[in-house]
Amino acid sequence: MPALIQAFLDEASSTFTYVVYEADGGPCAIVDSVLNYDPASGRTDTAQADKVIAFVREHGLQVQWLLETHAHADHLSAAPYLRRTLGGKIAIGQAISKVQGVFKTLFNLEPEFRVDGSQFDHLFAPDEIFHIGNLKAQALHVPGHTPADMAYLIDDQFILVGDTLFMPDVGTARCDFPGGDARQLYASMRKLLAFPAQTQLYVCHDYPPQGRAAKCLTTVAEQRAGNIHVHDGVDEAAFVEMRTTRDAGLGMPTLLLPAIQVNVRAGNMPPPEENGVVYLKIPLNQL
Repeated sequence: MPALIQAFLDEASSTFTYVVYEADGGPCAIVDSVLNYDPASGRTDTAQADKVIAFVREHGLQVQWLLETHAHADHLSAAPYLRRTLGGKIAIGQAISKVQGVFKTLFNLEPEFRVDGSQFDHLFAPDEIFHIGNLKAQALHVPGHTPADMAYLIDDQFILVGDTLFMPDVGTARCDFPGGDARQLYASMRKLLAFPAQTQLYVCHDYPPQGRAAKCLTTVAEQRAGNIHVHDGVDEAAFVEMRTTRDAGLGMPTLLLPAIQVNVRAGNMPPPEENGVVYLKIPLNQL
């Protein structure tokens, strides 16, 4: 049976969360979950994650994996909430330790914060094979946007590409965050675009031009023919020049500072202070 996939769009962050499963009543993976966060009030809520929970329960699914494609800068992960509610292992790529090292310094995190990825239940090695029930999956290391970005190949049918490729009319992910590298991203995207032409690609975000509804699905063939940044014929030097110039004019994501310091903890909040309140830090004049 072909793998099944259900997408959930969080409009506030333009993020797609996916549930991947083989059949009703079986195991599943939840990919790139979202915890709602209001930067004006500092309040969180679980409305978006609760939509995913309702789908999982409606279809009688058992959560085996809570997969992150990377430590996101545009939303907070709901993985710990989903694990408490539904079970499953929170997983990300091994290179998350590099990201943790950078941001432990930036945020001056507590001495007890470890930069070995131990906050996650599982760290994938590059190209590691794993399973979602009977579905074969492979964790593909696709650095560039960050050093730790992963894509997930599911049963040789489709790939969840994370923050590498966007829809063809939007282009590609930025590379100007700490540890980002446009040359690495180019190599990662060519790795993805070397899969068979009919391979389906599910994006993590869509920022559609005016007049087009948000979409989550494209193909290798569509990307190679029409991606505005990396279609066939665009070489590494041209891509790096374009990406570097474009990134220099981009503003920081609204939720970068709150999101990163939570997501390097596998979605957990910092430890509460003596008064029992949890605080997030805003480093001034550092980015």
